[in-house]
Amino acid sequence: MLSLGPLAFAAPWLLLALPALPVLWWLLRVTPPAPRRIAFPALRLLRDLPPAEETPARTPWWLLLLRLVAAALVILGLAQPVLGPGASAGGDGPLLLAVDDGWAAAADWPARMAAAAGALDRAGREGRPAALLATAPSETGEPPRVIGPMPASDLRSRLAALRPKPWAPDRAAALAAFQAWRTARPGPVASLFLSDGVEHGGDAAGPFQAALAEAGALTLGQAEAQPVRLLPPPVAEADRLRLKLRQLPLSVATEPAVLARTGDGRTLARAVLPMPAGAREAEASLDLPIEIRNQVVRLELEDAPGAGGVVLLDERFRRRPVGLLPGAEESADAPLIGDLFYLDRALAPTAELRRGPLDRLLARPIAVLALADRPVAEGPEREALARWVEAGGTLIRFAGPRLAEHPDGLLPVALRAERQLGGSLSWEQPQHLAPFPETSPFAGLPIPGEVMVERQVLAEPSPRLSGRIWARLTDGTPLVTAESRGQGRIVLFHVTANAEWSNLPLSGLFVQMLRRIVALSAGIQGAEGEAPLAPVETLDGFGRLGPAPPAAAAVPAAEIDAATPSPRHPPGWYGMAGGDPSAIAYRRALNLGGAVAELRPAPAPPPGAGLLGIGGVPAERDLGPWLLAMALLLLAADLLIGLRLRGLLRPVLPLLVLLALAAPARAADDPAPALATRLAYVATGDAAIDDVQRMGLVGLSDFINRRSAAALADPAAVNPGSDDLSFFPLLYWVITAEAPQPDAQAVAALNAFMRNGGIILFDTRDEGSGEGFAPGARAALRRVTRDLAIPPLAPVGEDHVLKRSFYLLPDLPGRFAGGQVWVARDQDRANDSVSPVIIGGHDWASAWAIDARGQNPFATIPGGTRQRSLAYRFGMNLVMYALTGNYKGDQVHVPAILERLGN
Repeated sequence: MLSLGPLAFAAPWLLLALPALPVLWWLLRVTPPAPRRIAFPALRLLRDLPPAEETPARTPWWLLLLRLVAAALVILGLAQPVLGPGASAGGDGPLLLAVDDGWAAAADWPARMAAAAGALDRAGREGRPAALLATAPSETGEPPRVIGPMPASDLRSRLAALRPKPWAPDRAAALAAFQAWRTARPGPVASLFLSDGVEHGGDAAGPFQAALAEAGALTLGQAEAQPVRLLPPPVAEADRLRLKLRQLPLSVATEPAVLARTGDGRTLARAVLPMPAGAREAEASLDLPIEIRNQVVRLELEDAPGAGGVVLLDERFRRRPVGLLPGAEESADAPLIGDLFYLDRALAPTAELRRGPLDRLLARPIAVLALADRPVAEGPEREALARWVEAGGTLIRFAGPRLAEHPDGLLPVALRAERQLGGSLSWEQPQHLAPFPETSPFAGLPIPGEVMVERQVLAEPSPRLSGRIWARLTDGTPLVTAESRGQGRIVLFHVTANAEWSNLPLSGLFVQMLRRIVALSAGIQGAEGEAPLAPVETLDGFGRLGPAPPAAAAVPAAEIDAATPSPRHPPGWYGMAGGDPSAIAYRRALNLGGAVAELRPAPAPPPGAGLLGIGGVPAERDLGPWLLAMALLLLAADLLIGLRLRGLLRPVLPLLVLLALAAPARAADDPAPALATRLAYVATGDAAIDDVQRMGLVGLSDFINRRSAAALADPAAVNPGSDDLSFFPLLYWVITAEAPQPDAQAVAALNAFMRNGGIILFDTRDEGSGEGFAPGARAALRRVTRDLAIPPLAPVGEDHVLKRSFYLLPDLPGRFAGGQVWVARDQDRANDSVSPVIIGGHDWASAWAIDARGQNPFATIPGGTRQRSLAYRFGMNLVMYALTGNYKGDQVHVPAILERLGN
């Protein structure tokens, strides 16, 4: 490779042909003028002709110069010139790409992939083989290993399939893999180590870098454009969520923001955490009303993709509204003796407490009602309370003199009589608490030995009593009983809420029992203890939820808070077997930020190692195709000039005009769009991308024509605003980083297309590696859709018609898999509940594409043939969805229709 400053030649030996250009001067033939036809005159006229001596005309010097320039451009183009080539890895031997692919690498992953791809290009031009070493364990739990050496072009597909992991790299295992590889293959090795710049616990970052430097030339690359940040779980306080953010120190002040999102992706709040220069931590608070706060299931850093910037919020971060109703309002809050004194102090730190009349409490959504020795008389009040319990409310009742004297129907068991334990009038002694039954929500709670009951209300014996006991005394009499009513439940403490009958309210056990009942009101199955929590959904390296990886295993509930994210326990949602996997209340969250106590920078590189900044470096540009194209243009001009000098341009000119008009003439012969059903794609102006879109829709149309009764014609390219869109059921639109914002005419056309039943599929092509394959696509999507009538969006649900309009599909992959696909929310759909917009980043066109040989030119990552088959099936579902609407969703009414017809 020959480097000349900002210009380099991959095949410099072809430049030896440049000194031979003067030889072409002698090889180019003379271009004589065309012969003239003259009618033979009479002999007498020959006497008047002057005897002029003529010589053939030679090629003009400017035409000869044009030909020499064209030949020089051909030589330069074939020499593979590259503008802005990066520095070579240096050293001898193969190139080893060592890449940190843990959680800290996700933020600058596009820059890492660009730097690694540039290094492979340079290795390929130098004829140097390459190898790849990813330092994080794989999703299957396998330790790091070295892939290669192999030709650099063959390693490209392995590099393209590499993605960041939601756990830390294991540089000690990477060091062992590198040493084993070096033992099997001795000799110098030039290494490029793309480090994430973080020291992960007590890993072997220093020894790993030293081993690479000892083996040969080492270049250490670190991206500085995107700082490494980590979002730990917040601290839930009575009136807010207290946020904390950690990062590696920066030399400038920044203001990162945290978004609070719901399960369907809606943003409810945004909190800014100012980070001064050189700071490592920042704090802020998130103040939201309790009803809105309880909808937040995810916190994430704005514009910073990665598992380290995502926190999932389970029931531990929610505050349930609890209503308190005393038996007597005038003494309810009396210190030490009031009915609500101990309840207020036990529940206030973790729940929102409300006071007031029953009708006012039930007017707002409320999770729990606590009645302290308060009978409920027959009438509207009892009926309203019964309806609230059956709808899912949890009613906690405490016994006392009033309830013992006037029991009502809102009790889990029938009451028998009041019982006195201890004192001069009783033969029985005060009782301690017996161990909680395994089926009780209180199971596992330690019972203090000093807790004693001196008085209680007895339950009427019945065959069903044993199944309703959550806690009992040592003599077997019930202390806490419960019964399910509809969707809710009623819980009765057979003692008072104050210390009059028992010292239970004075103990910490009372607080824990109440908190478990409040948590149970939201669907938590009590204390799981050692019960295994299976992975339900896990985060990938970019912070996106998806199916659990193959190596993921269950974790005991008691250990989930101390679990370290790994291939065996990736961060995400974990739930108990038998729970509703879609219900957030049945889940526990394992977050990456909770397992990382401190962010520390990686050790300095060893002496002699080179440094490479991989952020903001412009990509290399291959000038060869442009030079060859210019040479072809000059040769075409030479042809026209030659015809003109020979006098042949005038006869050939009509033929050239006919050839120029041939393409439009053939296009005019095509059937009108209204006479054939065809798919369309929005022309981007990039010939390569438009060609992929065309090949993709051609392949999809062929698949649909062979598998269904549909007859799709060849796809068409359209320009919104200038072309009529009403003939097409579906528009496929690849969003590029340079995509301009549509003008007013295009916006009006697109809005009319969606309003009249058309569907637009936006594809950002960035699910392969964040934005590694399509940097800037997400920002361009916001720019393109800014003025469009896009309804509120939500992820595609399991029962959405897109997953069952023709095939039953578990997910909707394209060339890439695992990302989220967005459609209009159910309540916001129009046009017979058909979503006018579908947004994803799976690069479906590349998965569908068929080239001229009938083959698929693009690999599907990582699922291979199976993933391509699912991509085609999604395309079938998509087209059926566009052509037939929501007919699959209407099938839910078939039983009712048949019943009506039968009547």
